[in-house]
Parts: sequence; C-alpha cells; structure tokens
Amino acid sequence: MDLLLDVGNTRLKWGLRDGDRWLGQGAVLLSALDGFADVLAGLGPVRRMLGANVAGATVGGRLGAMLAERGLEAEWIRPQAEGFGVCNAYLDPARLGADRWAALVGARALHGRAALVVTSGTATTADLLDGAGVFQGGVILPGLDLMRMSLARDTAQLPFADGRFETTPRRTADAIVTGCLHAQVGAIERMFRLVAAEEGALCLLNGGAAGSLAPHLECPLRLVENLVLEGLAHMRQEL
Repeated sequence: MDLLLDVGNTRLKWGLRDGDRWLGQGAVLLSALDGFADVLAGLGPVRRMLGANVAGATVGGRLGAMLAERGLEAEWIRPQAEGFGVCNAYLDPARLGADRWAALVGARALHGRAALVVTSGTATTADLLDGAGVFQGGVILPGLDLMRMSLARDTAQLPFADGRFETTPRRTADAIVTGCLHAQVGAIERMFRLVAAEEGALCLLNGGAAGSLAPHLECPLRLVENLVLEGLAHMRQEL
C-alpha cells in the first residue's frame, strides 16, 4: 500500500492507495499535526510515501521524522517542465506550486481533455489545461472564507457572520456571502471561457469550498474529492 499526502497551508490530507483502489482518506489540521502520528500507527503496512508539500520545510521535516519512525522515507514531488501527460508552460516550471502540479496531473488522468482545474481552499486556483495536455497558466485569488475574513478584519462595520446567497441581499451578512460567491464564480467562469470552445471541456472542481461554489457555476462541471491525491496516485506508477 502507498501513502499519499497533500500538505496544504492549513491541513494535511492523506490517502491510502492499493493498486487502483482507495482504501481510505482523511485530513488533519496542521495546528494538530502531532495527531498524524496516531493516523500512521493505524494504517497498517505501508510500502512508500509520496506527497506534495506547500506548507514549508518545517512541516515537511516534522512529517519526515514521523515517517522515519515507521521506516518510511518522505518523497516530495517537484514540478517539472513535462511529465505524466502534462506539459508545464509556466515561465519557470519549477516555480509552480507542487499542489497545482499534482492537481493538473490528476485532472489529465481523470479527464484527458481540456479542463479548467479549480481548487477552492484557503486560496482559489483556476488553471487552464488544454486538450493537448498543456498547462497554459492560471490565476490565484483569496479563497471564499479568506475573502469574508478580510472584510471582517479590515473594515470597521462588516462582521464575519453567517449569511446565505441571495439574488438581491437585504442583510449585511447575506450581502457579504453573496458578494464573495459572485467574485469566486465570476473568476472561474471567466477563466473557463478560455477553454470552453474545446471539445469535451470541463471545469474540474475540488477543495473545501467546492460544495458552496458548485450550485452557482454555469459551466460544465465535475466535482472531484481531491485532485492532488488523484495526481499523486497517477504519479506513483511512474516514479
């Protein structure tokens, strides 16, 4: 069995893979990272670990120590100019985030056609993958909750309050939630237009806010649990 890790800015997501089957998936907050040792202890025999880490060297080192206690070496992927069916057209391919690279590989493996690859977490990323498998570039914007929190932090009278989407909001909380959703959805739909003309183009959407965004998107859409883990599952067959 292989252990696959998606280490983001606030949490670690893990998946246990045997061949082409997921045996289990879960998540641990980085603020409670020591608890991952208990997860490791309950996984049973693991052959190797492959991961994408954008949380930095300190977190990577802590995880490496936990894995070493189980006799495992921490293998962290690095973006490359080409591989796994994807050509990386970033001006400096090595500067692309490891998580975005893995998500692109996962999207290509799952869909095989043009796609807008969207991850909606602490930040929202929307990356263009054409029908030939070329990553053409993408955008990064604050995630849905980060947008709401910035209004509460940096304005005097706009609270971080629960609201709901309304076509014509008439409460401040609803106005905030609706405005932030419009900003996210608008950015995604504008980016999707760049691949919409290609045959079979889809928006592949994953991340913590995917469930909030999906009902408001007016483009061909497929929800995926975790594209980074899917990409790592594909990569491990060739690494």
